[in-house]
Order: sequence, then C-alpha cells, then structure tokens
Amino acid sequence: MNEKREVFQSLFKRFGLLNRNCCEADELDISMNQSQILYEIEKRESPSMQEIAESLGTDISTFSRQVQTLIKMKLVTKTPSAADRRIYILALTETGQATARKIGGEMEAHLEEIFSGMNAFEQETVMRSLKLLNEAMAKSSVCCKPIF
Repeated sequence: MNEKREVFQSLFKRFGLLNRNCCEADELDISMNQSQILYEIEKRESPSMQEIAESLGTDISTFSRQVQTLIKMKLVTKTPSAADRRIYILALTETGQATARKIGGEMEAHLEEIFSGMNAFEQETVMRSLKLLNEAMAKSSVCCKPIF
C-alpha cells in the first residue's frame, strides 16, 4: 500500500475526521462539516453564503442543506443582504456563538494534548511541514476534488 495514503488514512482516523459527528455541544451532535461552517462564519464579519461555501470548497446546494440544518438547530441565521437581496448573509446566533466557542476550546485542548508529546523543535517542525503541505495542496490541480 502507498505509504503516503496510509499515513493520511491513519491521521484522519486518529483525528476523527472520518467520524460522522465530531463534537457534542449542549446535547447537539455536530458533524465535522457543520463544525467547519460554524468556524468559518465565526471568523468573518457578515459573510455571505457563497463566500463560506467557496472557502470550504463546497458546492452551494450541498452547503445550503448544511446551513438549513444549522438554522433548524438554532445555531445560524440567514438574512438577505441590504445591498443585494439575492445574497444571503450568515451569522451565528447566541447559541451558535457559544457552540463555536465550545468546539474551538475542545479543538485547542485536543491539539495541545497531541503536541504536548513533542519538544518545541518537533512542534515547530510539524507546524512548518503542515503549512508547507497546506500551501502545496492549495496549488495542486487535484486539491478538494474527488479522485473517482
């Protein structure tokens, strides 16, 4: 088996990226996709649906279904833009903000625990390597596209 694929598969399994639900916040089961949407909305000011969908590399129809689920969970609101009624602006509700903060705190603690087994040089090496990999993926013609 290809060593690179084996390393990635192992990494995904250990980090929980293949799990159906990644987080639980206030008895809400949050999927990895939903968690990413909350994170992207939280870090931007008045983002549009298209902006967040593009940042996640997701087609708008799939993304729209995820947003509808988050609206039903009372985590996100969607309102027409004052400048262009065809554009919808996303925002976190108070519950959505609390949920995003809780997930963020859990992720920080999880990463801190993982990195605690490494010395400062190893931590820096891993971070530098991950940044390099991320940049290479951004330049790749196959990034974020299914392989089949």
